Amino acid sequence: MKIIIPMAGRGSRLRPHTLTIPKPLIPVAGKPIVQRIVEDLSAALDEKVEEVAFIIGDFGAEAERQLQKVAESIGAKCSIYYQDTPLGPGHAVLCAKPSLSGHCLVAFADTLFKANFTFDPREDGIIWVQKVEDPSSFGVVKVNEVNIITDFVEKSPTFVSDLAIVGIYYFNDGARLRDTLQKMVDDDITDKGEYQLTSALEILKESGVKFRAGRIEEWLDCGNKDNVLATNQRILELKAHSETLVASNITKQNAVIIPPCYIGEGAVISNSVIGPYVSLGNNSTVEDSVISNSVIQNNTKIHHANLSNSMLGNEVEYHGEKSEISIGDFSEYRF
Repeated sequence: MKIIIPMAGRGSRLRPHTLTIPKPLIPVAGKPIVQRIVEDLSAALDEKVEEVAFIIGDFGAEAERQLQKVAESIGAKCSIYYQDTPLGPGHAVLCAKPSLSGHCLVAFADTLFKANFTFDPREDGIIWVQKVEDPSSFGVVKVNEVNIITDFVEKSPTFVSDLAIVGIYYFNDGARLRDTLQKMVDDDITDKGEYQLTSALEILKESGVKFRAGRIEEWLDCGNKDNVLATNQRILELKAHSETLVASNITKQNAVIIPPCYIGEGAVISNSVIGPYVSLGNNSTVEDSVISNSVIQNNTKIHHANLSNSMLGNEVEYHGEKSEISIGDFSEYRF
């Protein structure tokens, strides 16, 4: 099995946090979004994941090192490909052309999920979907009485279906997907000016491939600050009994941690109350503060603060008061 992760977008709605790192590497409950996607998919599979292929933009060497670690964490080979020009999701997948063979899972690294991803790899293909109230901004599917997909439609302004494609796909034959995408590019088959993955799915369906609709229990968005905080809260709730969320080597003096919280390696907390729903990164320091429902990344120092519904990046120094803030990496704030 191979996992293909298109993640070339920078995530403009999550700025300033995505000015220095790509959105899929933003941590949620202590792990980058993309790592949680890869681990959850891998854990659900009976088949070993032999390779994880990431399609990225110009993210820099440090981001690529982090992606290498994500693949290694499940014992898989890491392959990195580049999408230099944003020509659509179908084109993004095709950028990983050398890796598209055999059994393939394609997972766009935009959101997190709660779902049962177990399936029979002998099936032709599976497209995971969820019902949404307003499907006009999503690619959607129509299904028949036995849950086989009959139509794929890309962001229709008129109602077609409320089963939105969430961005996770299984293909029994990755080479067939590869060849279909390549023919689309060669013949310049576009929709709304881009090479759409839904167009390739429609071509495969017409050639006899049967796609089943898989169902998602929860679809957790990470598109902007408030959504990241809500997703962080939900992941902390879900992982509280299955992951060690508080590192064993933190320093705590006259401090209270209200679970669920993630507290990273080497964190220092003194004269403070942390939680609930706080993720505090490695080697970060909190003094004389009260913090709830917030994501704080690595090597950040917080003094005399009362923070809620906030995000602070890496290497931030914050001296303040009661606030709701969103501060990117390498910043300093003093009230």
